[in-house]
Amino acid sequence: MSAQKEGPKRGPQQGSRVTRRVRIRARVFLNLPYDKKFEKLFLAYICGIQALRMDPRVTLEIPGGARRLDRIFALMQSCQYSVHDLSRVELDRHRPSTPRFNMPFELGLAVAWEKIHPEKHVWFVMESMNYRLAKSLSDLNGTDPYIHRGTIAGVFRELSNSFERTEAQPSVQQMWEIYREVRQGIPAILRQRGARSIFEASAFRDISIAASAAAARIVG
Repeated sequence: MSAQKEGPKRGPQQGSRVTRRVRIRARVFLNLPYDKKFEKLFLAYICGIQALRMDPRVTLEIPGGARRLDRIFALMQSCQYSVHDLSRVELDRHRPSTPRFNMPFELGLAVAWEKIHPEKHVWFVMESMNYRLAKSLSDLNGTDPYIHRGTIAGVFRELSNSFERTEAQPSVQQMWEIYREVRQGIPAILRQRGARSIFEASAFRDISIAASAAAARIVG
């Protein structure tokens, strides 16, 4: 029995359609304080998330004109992950001395959303001190926070620990390279945007874009 003769194989150049899969990047809701003392860690979170090839989202992006809580929750629901930094639970120095409740409140929203839709959202808690979470938010007993000790290197380390199962696995050294490059460009970004700090929507957007471009070169 003779073997059947195969016809010529057709490659992409001969009419077969080649489709490219567009990779959709995961979004990470960052629940962080917005103040001068936290500026370096704020930038570290942006650079670290971009190094992991994910997109950071923050409440700075939320425009006015609608109920803020609804917009915050909608932004969180659009993200596959959220990172909640509770390291600034201390009383402020301005009268009346008051702790910050925004971060634990938004963490509560994430916990509730994950309970309803565990397949849609995963949350992580960051802290600067061991054991403080058990005192400040005892309802989370049994949850181990990621301790960054208030340092840039600590934020990079704990982001790597949190997202160890993601596809991109940059080194802490690569995160530092991205951070230094973006940090150098911040004065120009603030000038171009007429912004007074990095805690403005337009500045955050440009910083995030710069971090993404740096990550593409450094991490790949």
